[in-house]
Amino acid sequence: MYIDHFGLKDYPFRITPDTDYLYMSPAHARAKAYMEYAIFNREGFVVITGEIGSGKTTLIKKLLTEISDDVTVAKIFQTQLNEVELLQAILVEFGLNPFSAKKVELLNMLNQYLVDSYLSGKQVLLLIDDAQNLSKRVLEEICMLSGVETQKEKILHVILVGQPELNKKLESDDMEQLLQRVSLRYHVRALSEDETTEYIQHRLKVAGINEHLFADEIYPKIYEYTGGIPRLINTLCDTSLTCAFADNKLIVDEEEFMSSINELQWKKYTEKHKDDNIHYEHEDVLYSDENQQQNLNLYDIKDFIHGAYSPIASRALVEISRQLKRIADHLDSDNPNKGNNN
Repeated sequence: MYIDHFGLKDYPFRITPDTDYLYMSPAHARAKAYMEYAIFNREGFVVITGEIGSGKTTLIKKLLTEISDDVTVAKIFQTQLNEVELLQAILVEFGLNPFSAKKVELLNMLNQYLVDSYLSGKQVLLLIDDAQNLSKRVLEEICMLSGVETQKEKILHVILVGQPELNKKLESDDMEQLLQRVSLRYHVRALSEDETTEYIQHRLKVAGINEHLFADEIYPKIYEYTGGIPRLINTLCDTSLTCAFADNKLIVDEEEFMSSINELQWKKYTEKHKDDNIHYEHEDVLYSDENQQQNLNLYDIKDFIHGAYSPIASRALVEISRQLKRIADHLDSDNPNKGNNN
């Protein structure tokens, strides 16, 4: 509707996940690296959480576009399933027909598929989005499936992605067995105020325009009303541009911005969430320095691989450290400028 008016080639603030518009903040880069770790390390169980609209599904889609051909992926996005339905959904993703089989037969089919894949040199990844909807019984089933292994490594790699409620389930007393299998957990924090500005400008640039369509004083207000949540930013920016288009203006100023707030009937983000009991301030510690507010480069990635991870106490720290060092060494070997930055 407003594409021609602003000189855009596409709508920059759609709420559907689109990897072309992915803004890789430090938090998103770290979460993606952890998911890659689950595959590269050939071991373990990785859990990624984030608020609704924080960009988790877009990260998943980005990861899937970059996975090598020797990795077979079962992608589960519908999670209102019981144990049998989950097994059936996984087997369907692997190209099998499981619907006439009983649970014992389903388990046998899956185990045989995993062994055959391993013997043929393929890795198998189970990736579940919206995992907070899984019942504890289903989570226990996944825990059992992840136990299929050789003497040296896991055959099935698991990535669970979900809202913060997933962490609550995992931390309950009856989930200790599953939690012990988790090698890495990470919560994708919301964007900071500066990152929110960069996010908006990034999406406008991808959509074909370098000019600022929002007055400078509007960016802090967008952050105030969205809390740095990408989906909320998209909704508010799209509505603001629509209001500016309706008023035949080429920039969103205070009047258009407040019109969009009134149309959406929004309150400031802190007012809407003042009663929330879940806080993740500790996740921001690694990014509190102003120099860390930029996109991760090779050396940033090496730094957090060496030391910025969340190990689970029940796992052997020395093994995790060894494997993370292996990844860092791999990055070193791929860096043609190694030794030139002193």
